[in-house]
Amino acid sequence: MLGFILRLLPFWVREPLLIAITSVLGVRIMYLAVSEHDLVAAGLGVVFLVFTAVSVHRVVRALRARRNPSPVASAGGAVVTAVAQVPAHAQVPAQVPAQVAAQVGAEPRPVAGTPEKEPNAWGQALAAVAVFGALGAALWVAPQVMPSDDTTSKPATCSSAEDEELPKPYKATPRPVTGEELCKALNRPDLARLLGTPEETATNASGSNNTAPLTDEKVALPEAEVDFETYTVNVAATYNHLSTAQYVKLMKYGDETNVRTLTVLGRPAVFSSDHTMKLEINLGSGGSGGPVEQGPLARTLTVALDRKDRGGYCDISVWSTSGALPADSVLVGIAEKVLPAIPERAAR
Repeated sequence: MLGFILRLLPFWVREPLLIAITSVLGVRIMYLAVSEHDLVAAGLGVVFLVFTAVSVHRVVRALRARRNPSPVASAGGAVVTAVAQVPAHAQVPAQVPAQVAAQVGAEPRPVAGTPEKEPNAWGQALAAVAVFGALGAALWVAPQVMPSDDTTSKPATCSSAEDEELPKPYKATPRPVTGEELCKALNRPDLARLLGTPEETATNASGSNNTAPLTDEKVALPEAEVDFETYTVNVAATYNHLSTAQYVKLMKYGDETNVRTLTVLGRPAVFSSDHTMKLEINLGSGGSGGPVEQGPLARTLTVALDRKDRGGYCDISVWSTSGALPADSVLVGIAEKVLPAIPERAAR
């Protein structure tokens, strides 16, 4: 189709257009071939550049032909020239009547046909540039107008739960942060970079408005989780009256290991490590599941909900299926980004 359209174009439109297109493609392909050391691309670039050289040669020949046209004599002109070259002293034979000789001498010079008006080369060149510009603009706008076939995975987004009725603890004043708000605070564009895996994208992001167990649904426990190929990050805020200092004392009686206290954004905080739980559910054969097993080790940073440690805390946990864990500084960096989205707890 494109070749048929190009054949219909006039010479002074088609050739400059081909020169512009093939030269740009040839130079671009050669650049990519040199940068990526691709011999096939280099050969293709050479083909485009050779085609450009041939087109330039045709245009140069056409310009020279226009400037130096070759003389072409018509048959009538030859007759007139032959008549003009008859010597002056030649006599008309006597047998030729005088009136015939007079008619021969007075015969008018034939007039050559009027040449057709040639097209303006500069106008056609400008038209070629205009056509090339229009094609370039179409190619530039097409990706934005036409639907994309890009199959690149996009980062997961937090699902909206606007129609979900919040449990009673979330209706208190001041209202606890919701799981959706925690998810938006955690699912940051730079979260993968903070984890040390900037090339990864989130595969899942979720938030839930839970309540703490064994509290008769009186303690809000919003939670958010974002999954990557390497790590999983979980953030949970517990709105109870347990201070971080009391929580550290309870750790002595639990299974937490590698406990280390510190301060994050002016709030008391503590590091701890514990294993996650692994639960398998079989949807077939009556929906039976296997026993609860010990999952991979998780590193958790617990930070008080306010600077005066009046009660309540936020847990930022990271784990991976391989068992590898990031440095503690990674969790501190995540906490410094997420905690400002959680209002400090007011005095009771």
